[in-house]
Amino acid sequence: MVSVLKRFTRVTTAATLIAMFALPAPLMSQDHVVAPSDLQKEMVAATQNRQRNAETLTNFLATPAAEKALKTAHLDATRVKSAVATLSDKEMADLAARANKAQADFAAGRISDRDLLLILVGIAALILIIVAVR
Repeated sequence: MVSVLKRFTRVTTAATLIAMFALPAPLMSQDHVVAPSDLQKEMVAATQNRQRNAETLTNFLATPAAEKALKTAHLDATRVKSAVATLSDKEMADLAARANKAQADFAAGRISDRDLLLILVGIAALILIIVAVR
């Protein structure tokens, strides 16, 4: 009786182990929810978007009006420009949108030189504050 019980336990244990290790194999070979090529495309798009936003901010801060505004506010233009690279994607996108809007408004005559200078100083100060808080 003991021999039969031992044999039954061994067979049951072996069957359980075989089932446990045999079943996950087909499950693991399923396709991914997102294809690696789609992930790569998204990464490239995000990188290009970040680069575009960085260029927008750098170009905005490199204008003669910006340089004048930064000197007037006693802010180091080099420090502000180098701080742009340390911003998060969201922060950079937000500031780039503000810079684009300010340039468009200035070009359309909706804001004056003084207003543009205030916006420039505000964006530069915001960049420095964000970097300092980290």
